[in-house]
Amino acid sequence: MLKKINVEDAVGTDLSHDITEIRPGEFKGAAFRKGHTVCDEDICHLQKLGKNHLYLIDLEEDEIHENEAASIVAQALAGEGITWEDNPREGKIGLHAERDGLLSVDTAALAAFNLVDEAMCATLHSHSLVKQGELVAATRAIPLVMKRAPVERAAAIAGANGGVVSVRALQNAAVGLIVTGNEVYHGLIEDRFAPILTDKIVSLGSRVQDLVFAPDDTDLIRRAIQTHLDNNCDLILLSGGMSVDPDDVTRKGIQLAGADEFHYGAAALPGAMFLVAYIQGAPLLGVPACGLHHRVTVLDLMLPRILSGEKIGKPELAFVGHGGLCRDCETCVYPHCPFGKGC
Repeated sequence: MLKKINVEDAVGTDLSHDITEIRPGEFKGAAFRKGHTVCDEDICHLQKLGKNHLYLIDLEEDEIHENEAASIVAQALAGEGITWEDNPREGKIGLHAERDGLLSVDTAALAAFNLVDEAMCATLHSHSLVKQGELVAATRAIPLVMKRAPVERAAAIAGANGGVVSVRALQNAAVGLIVTGNEVYHGLIEDRFAPILTDKIVSLGSRVQDLVFAPDDTDLIRRAIQTHLDNNCDLILLSGGMSVDPDDVTRKGIQLAGADEFHYGAAALPGAMFLVAYIQGAPLLGVPACGLHHRVTVLDLMLPRILSGEKIGKPELAFVGHGGLCRDCETCVYPHCPFGKGC
């Protein structure tokens, strides 16, 4: 229950909630925090903030204050790799990455949570690379005072599967590279694929353990794959030979190597002829030739997910279609753009 009093009569009372101040272009935040004892010097400041009245709160048994509600839902929203401070400001709490890694958002649970009237949560896009300490989500209770039941219902939804937001650390993987193609193998042209792939691998905290060149020969490609597996590579990337020409035999070489899972084609451009396979538990990624000409392809969407331990199959390659069309901007600003953000 709220009791309204004139601000002039509030001296000596404790504020029941944070009072926000906005100075455009300068400041937005709490001018006075909950629990602050109002003194004579505060009256003019409060009036300038448009506060001619203040409210005293006497909670009923089934009611809850915005700050307590925010703490309850923040605890439920936070999954593995998320940290937060139990110090709500204006009924809001920020959730931060506890480590460098890949953000994962349970979008279905997030939507169900946000359908409850009394609370909300906004996040960065799922599968965003984030740094330790980065704000990845924020939640707040919407009314100042609300019924406890819907807050607890929202928290139950958020916590049902271990939280809505989490950050998975990227593996420090030993990567084997295979560059295929007769023209490179026989020295007719200089290879440009290996440096591009190496840069992407190293930027994500992994390392290239070995590089092998192979001609358009299915058995030699198979042998190169087996060599990397024998050398305990955690991940294998193959470039070239992913198209539909009869001499593009890389896919056949992967199958001959014993792939027990094989998914060819991704709903993204550039990168539609991307391939994901698994042999003896190790993932193999087939990178089409577009990787030579485009700074960002579907590889940049899937490689961090692989390194975070996610299993990529047909559904993941299909769902990337929403947002999977690169705008091919004159100045590329990826990842600060829509590419891959719908998956």
